[in-house]
Amino acid sequence: MQTSSAGIATLVAEEGEVLRAYRCPAGKWTIGVGLTGNSGVIKPHAGMVITREKSRRLLSLSLSRAYEPTVEITMAKLSGSTSGSTVVRPAQHEFDAGVLFHFNSGAIGRASWVKLWKAGAAPAAIRAALGLWNRGGGRVLPGLVKRRDREADILLLGKYPVKVRETVVDGWATWGLALSPEEKSAARAALAKLGYAVGDRPGWVLQPAAVRFQQDHGLTPDGIIGRATLSTLQRRIDAVSKSTPAAAATPAATYVTTTGAADQALPAWVDTAVLAVLLIWLAVLAYRYRDVIAVKVQRVFPSLANLLRSF
Repeated sequence: MQTSSAGIATLVAEEGEVLRAYRCPAGKWTIGVGLTGNSGVIKPHAGMVITREKSRRLLSLSLSRAYEPTVEITMAKLSGSTSGSTVVRPAQHEFDAGVLFHFNSGAIGRASWVKLWKAGAAPAAIRAALGLWNRGGGRVLPGLVKRRDREADILLLGKYPVKVRETVVDGWATWGLALSPEEKSAARAALAKLGYAVGDRPGWVLQPAAVRFQQDHGLTPDGIIGRATLSTLQRRIDAVSKSTPAAAATPAATYVTTTGAADQALPAWVDTAVLAVLLIWLAVLAYRYRDVIAVKVQRVFPSLANLLRSF
């Protein structure tokens, strides 16, 4: 089976489609509809640009190789007696829902909602089980809550989401993905935290702020806050949060009791060991967020910034 045109359109709307390579929050070079080097169909790298036609060809190839066969096999049902049973494939809308879920989670083979759906459980139970896949980074994400609900509508009702074009207002950036109000507020707050003038309109970001952020990070400066911009923004925020402990992680010369009084001096070698661990940790952190460091040094050391972005 193949994903329908409605399924493809929904997948692109959910994942975003970026024609210039960018780093995902995990640091992997990504292009097109969420394709990394692990996709087996392309090896994205710094500066890579593809056409929309190539993006769709790559997506189709990735689906046919890595997702559609697994979904078809996993969602197939047996009908009839054991002696004369036949394989019943899922309906097109059911298959599309499975592909959308598997593309995002990679977990079609172990998801409890699939077992419930194949057993003919009540729709409410299937929807609830599908809704459990709403976490990222150990916390419930509003975007995933809504995505799972949309997938349930496709699976159970054959109802595909209607793509609503974002209102374009002069002077304000456009949201390139269907985001919840909470996600928009979080992105807006993150940009403001990094020093970009987002304006005072809740749920909106001034276009110059979005363009400047994109220019600073080697993205297409189109003023559209889509997947690449949000992924890069997430990496900036992660880098800031993970580097914070470094300031407090200075070698301590004493043990401190619960009352705060100095109790016993540490051996001298402990200071050296702690410092060595700290330096190693900082080196690993610097390599992981080398693209973020590139932003910081590009005005003074443009050649170094280009080198950091190249690997």
